[in-house]
Amino acid sequence: MPGRVLLIVDMLNDFIRENGSLYCGPSAARIIENVAAVAKEFADNNEPIIFIMDAHEPDDLEFTRFPRHCVKGSSGADIINELASVAVHGKNVEKVTKNRYSGFFKTNLEELLQRFNPDEIHVVGVCTNICVLYTVEELCNRDYKVIVHRDGVASFDDQAHDWALKQMETVLGAVIV
Repeated sequence: MPGRVLLIVDMLNDFIRENGSLYCGPSAARIIENVAAVAKEFADNNEPIIFIMDAHEPDDLEFTRFPRHCVKGSSGADIINELASVAVHGKNVEKVTKNRYSGFFKTNLEELLQRFNPDEIHVVGVCTNICVLYTVEELCNRDYKVIVHRDGVASFDDQAHDWALKQMETVLGAVIV
C-alpha cells in the first residue's frame, strides 16, 4: 500500500507540557497546532500514523543523563490531549514504545514500515536534535524518502534544533518543508 506514513515522535506530556519532567520549552508548545493539523490531514485521508513514544522503566539508565521522564504507566508518558482523538482514529494508527533515542532501537517500527511500504515518511515531534534526528538518521539509512516538517519539530535548544535540521537535510538527505 504505497503512499505516505506520518511518524509523530514523543508528543508526550513530559516533553510538551510546562510541568513535564523534561519540558522541551516554549518552542514545543508552539508546534502543537501544526502537529495536530498534519495528524488530522493524515487521519482524514486514512493514511497511516505511527506514534513513537518514549516509555521507560523506573530505573532506566537514561536517567543518569536526563531527569526521570516518560515512566511507563505515568501521565507524563501519555500522548498530549490535542492528539488524543487521532491516537485512536481507525485501523491505520500504531503506537511504538521506545526507551532510547531512535524509534528503531528494540521496537517493531521496521516491521510496521515494511507492512505499510510507504513512498515517503513524514516526521514531526520532539526533540529535533535527539529523538527526531536519530529516528530520521535510521530512516534515511534504510533509503526512505523522509520529509521533516520544520514547523512540526522543536527542541529545548534552538541552536541544536537548527543544527539538526541542517544535518537532516544536507547530510542525511531528508527534505525539510
